[in-house]
Amino acid sequence: MGMNSGVRGKLAKGKVAAAGLLLAAALVPASAGTSVAAATFGPQSHGTHYADSIWGGYAVSGSDGEFTKISGSWTEPSVTCNSTNDLFAPWVGIDGYGTETVEQTGVQTDCSSGKPVLSAWYEMYPASPVYWSNAVSQGDKITASVVASGKSYTLTLSDTTKSWTKTVTKSLSSAENATAEAVIESPTGSYPSFSKLSFTGITVNGNSFSTYDPDALVSGGYGPSTLSGGSFNMTPGFNGVKAGATHATEPAAAPGTIRY
Repeated sequence: MGMNSGVRGKLAKGKVAAAGLLLAAALVPASAGTSVAAATFGPQSHGTHYADSIWGGYAVSGSDGEFTKISGSWTEPSVTCNSTNDLFAPWVGIDGYGTETVEQTGVQTDCSSGKPVLSAWYEMYPASPVYWSNAVSQGDKITASVVASGKSYTLTLSDTTKSWTKTVTKSLSSAENATAEAVIESPTGSYPSFSKLSFTGITVNGNSFSTYDPDALVSGGYGPSTLSGGSFNMTPGFNGVKAGATHATEPAAAPGTIRY
C-alpha cells in the first residue's frame, strides 16, 4: 500500500494562493482492504484562460447567491495508471471558481497503490474531504448534486450501476454561492490515462448548463468538447477551448503538467 500526499490548491487571479494549498498525508479508508490518500480539492480563480490548470471542464461565475443547485451525471472511465502519483476526480459543485470555499462531491481515482482505486467523497472546502465506503468501479454511471438553502448544503452522490445513494447536509457560513462547476481535477498534477470521460445532463438552478455560457478549462492535457446543453466529453490531446469562446486558443500541456 503506497502513501500519496496530494496537493490541491486554488488559482488566485493567475497564481497559486498559499491559503488555497493543503498537503494531506493521512490515509482514509475507501473500502475493506484498501485505502486512499486524503487531499483537498480546493478552489481556483477565473478571469484568465490557462492553457493548462488544476481543473478541466466547465465553470461559471456570477453574483453572490446566484447559484443554488447543480446536478448531473458522468461515467467513470477505464484508466491506466502511469505512476503512483496519478490522482484525479470528476465532480460537480458550487463555489471555488474565484471564491474561497467549495461545496462539491465526486469520485476519486487514486493510483498510489500501483493500480486504480476508486472512492466516493464529498467536501466542504476548506474542511478536508469525507470518503464514503461504498464501492465504485470503472464504467459505473454516477449522478451527483449539490443544493444550497442559504448556507446549508445537501450533497448527494449515487452510483446508479451499483444502486447506492449517499446524501449529507452540511453548513458553511463563509460560502458565497457565486459559481458552479462540472470538472475533472488532479491535485497532484498527474493524471492516469483514459480515452474519454462523459458528463451528461448538467443543470444549474434547474437550467441547462449551456444557458450560462460557462468558461472552458483544460487540465493535464485533457480538455472539454463543445458544451451541448448539459453534456460534454473530456478527452486527451486537447488543443483549444470551446467554439466561440473569447479566450485565446492555446496548445495544451502534456499530461501531468500544470501552469499557473
